[in-house]
Amino acid sequence: MTDLPMTPATDPMEVTEDIGYQRAVEAVRSGVPNADAVRLLGCDQPAAEARVHALVRELPDRAVRGEVSPGVLVAGDFGSGKSHLLEYLEQMALRDQFVVSRIAISKETPLYDLGKVFTAAIEHARAPGLSGHALEEVALLLDPTTPAYSEFYQWVFSDEAGLSQMFPATLMLHERLRTDQDLVEKIVGFWSGQKLGVSEVRAGLRQIGQAQNFQLKQPRVAQLAVERFRFASRLFAAAGYGGWVLLIDEVELIGRYSLLQRGRSYAELARWIAPSDTDGVPGILAVAAITADFDVAVLQARNDRSLVPERLSAKGTEEYFAMAERAVRGMDVIEREAMTLAPPDTTVLRRIYERLRETHGRAYGWTPPEIWQDGQPIRRGVRSHVRRWVTEWDLRRLYPETAVELEEEELCVDYEESADLERVAEPED
Repeated sequence: MTDLPMTPATDPMEVTEDIGYQRAVEAVRSGVPNADAVRLLGCDQPAAEARVHALVRELPDRAVRGEVSPGVLVAGDFGSGKSHLLEYLEQMALRDQFVVSRIAISKETPLYDLGKVFTAAIEHARAPGLSGHALEEVALLLDPTTPAYSEFYQWVFSDEAGLSQMFPATLMLHERLRTDQDLVEKIVGFWSGQKLGVSEVRAGLRQIGQAQNFQLKQPRVAQLAVERFRFASRLFAAAGYGGWVLLIDEVELIGRYSLLQRGRSYAELARWIAPSDTDGVPGILAVAAITADFDVAVLQARNDRSLVPERLSAKGTEEYFAMAERAVRGMDVIEREAMTLAPPDTTVLRRIYERLRETHGRAYGWTPPEIWQDGQPIRRGVRSHVRRWVTEWDLRRLYPETAVELEEEELCVDYEESADLERVAEPED
């Protein structure tokens, strides 16, 4: 196939099928890393890896004690490898038996809307050993005879949980009314973020003679998202998983929000990266990625440090006063606590090059020519180097008699406020 020396991938997970190499090349060519690319190319961010791995190891014990876990915010220029790092961390967490949700901030998933963030986290949740909708499959695996389930059940009914009566009521129905499949599916849907009428839950409770033991009312939408995160994280733990890891990409999109939306987004960033005992969620570890120049281009250039707390506090409610305090914490995280991804030195860049050259050869059954250039500018993003190498090998493989000349155009992140992202940013009741 190729006479290149075959060195093992640094990641312990191996890809043995040839198609895995092709998928890896296609992923790096498009600039969207996948599991195959990460397994074959590894990851060269030891400081960020070590920090996250330490927090992952601590997560189960923290959760048992009811403690929130600090998160990690990584910062890097466009193409510096932020998404590649998140993909790598996803594979590692899955291997270590954690549930993982990888989400990207977007118009459909704005950071300031915790309900939409929860919906995206559940939709994209992956659990080791399961292939379908993670929460639905985990709910099917719950065994009421196990100590883990018993502990979970007692917690849901306790004041410590801080949950509305809808959660203990639906958990009891899920356990005792398995014959009513329609209701069971609606209950799991409620846990996953869908609506469920109080009247339907009351009707189910009447079937098992428990209606008089619950004072049910529909919880506030703004609080419901927090409760769902708390409930789901404990549910995953009851099923035997180590915890829930949230990987949040493209946080820099909040730079295009209005002032009020940015303020609410900073507050939500604090919930995940610098949580307090009152606003964090035990059992969840968040790793978020943002562009390295966000603090200068947005926080400083738009004077968000002064304007955001003023704008939020001007609402005059306790809810917004608390949000203003969290927003300041969120801006502190961006300015002072973000881990800047290390740019590759020549040694690291050469190692990536050799891995990629080997991968390209395995993928297409040929020997890619040597195209490394000594003295090439290493300050460009890793993505720029990688796509250039892959493109040149592609062209030389398909058109071996044609001279290859490539031109690159630098892309800049757009922080301009977008009317398309504008909408009323009031908490829903």
